[in-house]
Amino acid sequence: MDTANFRPQIGAISGLQSPIARLLDVMLVVSGALAAAQVRFGDLAQNRIDSAFVTFAAAFTLVLFPVLGVYGSWRGRAMLRLVGQVSFAWLIVQGSGLVLMFSLHRTDYVSRLWFAYWTALSGGALIVSRVAVRIVLERVRHAGLNLRRVAVVGCGAHCQQVVRNIESASASGFRAVVAFDLRPVMGIVGSGVPVFDDVNKFAAYVRSQGVQELWLALPLSEEQVISRFVSEFRDDLVNVRFVPDMRSVALFDSDVIDLIGMPAINLVASPVPARALLKKEIFDRAFAALALIALAPLLITIAAAVKLSSRGPVFFTQKRKGADGRIFRIYKFRSMRAHAVESGVIKQATKGDPRITRVGAFLRRTSLDELPQFFNVLCGHMSVVGPRPHALEHDELYQKVVNGYIHRYRIKPGITGWAQINGFRGETDQIEKMQGRVEHDLYYLRNWSFGLDMRIVVATIAKGFVHSNAY
Repeated sequence: MDTANFRPQIGAISGLQSPIARLLDVMLVVSGALAAAQVRFGDLAQNRIDSAFVTFAAAFTLVLFPVLGVYGSWRGRAMLRLVGQVSFAWLIVQGSGLVLMFSLHRTDYVSRLWFAYWTALSGGALIVSRVAVRIVLERVRHAGLNLRRVAVVGCGAHCQQVVRNIESASASGFRAVVAFDLRPVMGIVGSGVPVFDDVNKFAAYVRSQGVQELWLALPLSEEQVISRFVSEFRDDLVNVRFVPDMRSVALFDSDVIDLIGMPAINLVASPVPARALLKKEIFDRAFAALALIALAPLLITIAAAVKLSSRGPVFFTQKRKGADGRIFRIYKFRSMRAHAVESGVIKQATKGDPRITRVGAFLRRTSLDELPQFFNVLCGHMSVVGPRPHALEHDELYQKVVNGYIHRYRIKPGITGWAQINGFRGETDQIEKMQGRVEHDLYYLRNWSFGLDMRIVVATIAKGFVHSNAY
């Protein structure tokens, strides 16, 4: 039985695992460098392109892309995840090239503008090439080609749901052709999908129709049934996948992990695997460092404005919870006048709050008061994207009255997040507002990808700086 992955991520997108695909990627990297030189210098004969840098990038592409999963199977997986995976891999390749060039003392020969153009052009080409292949394959699959035939074994409503999911995702490359319902309920399993309740007849039909996939959509309690079907098809060239029905026990989408050499299922644990967290950590530190360098003049200007607007320190600090509940001090530009604070009581800013200075009102409205949190990201306390942290007193209150609140701290809090770009920012004067924010935060945890982080960053830049609920 194949339990390496619960999700039906099998098969291969045509061409992406072949040597031709790897050669194409190298060609796109080199072509992007030449195109960037043409844009930057105008005349290729007079350019300052560094051939050693391009060679290093091509070599790193050949080595790192397979390691980072770029050439793995993407059948049945979201387009956004594919884009995020390719983007992350390309940024790692360019980062590795820069480190190597720096160690060889050759960075003085590299045009920064050419490097930026090259990164954008080759990255875009790598993404577009895969999106194009994906679109072609989707059309081919809509036409009934390049499909894998699936037999589903399940119980009642869950069995029906799995079949409907397959039918609604026709572009993924799967087609349900037969089902075995352990406990049939009223309703149609799927259009034109025959349903059996006899194991022998079901097995005979699976073999006669050349079925390639057997998905066991069963509860964990059906161990005997699972073993029976695994034994039945042990000697057939059929992939047996376990798609467990754990809606009643699992908080997040469950996954199989290796636990001291044994397969284990996460029921209540961080839904973001350690490998993904490492990628996020690398991106966070690099992004924060670049942001602080680029925003240095703006930070100095704001600091001076805050200092001149009223008496008190430039920065406001407050204790917040980070990943796994660890306490850290968050940094913000001070937006309020110095005032006495009652111990253990945190009063949120409200519309027309007299404590807020004129400069502070502008900073809060535009979210510029949050910029010092890039120092928190650089120190490892926060992420660029994640659930927004709240005051400790608010944590104690909302943890008791908002479902799932504590699970926001399964990962590091962020400067911006899915809830914020969807309108849940500013004052939470009603429990319903906080419940909505938490629901968006949990959605982010369940669906995290590098591509989703990029989408949130872009949305924050595009529309997130000014909001009517921020005061």
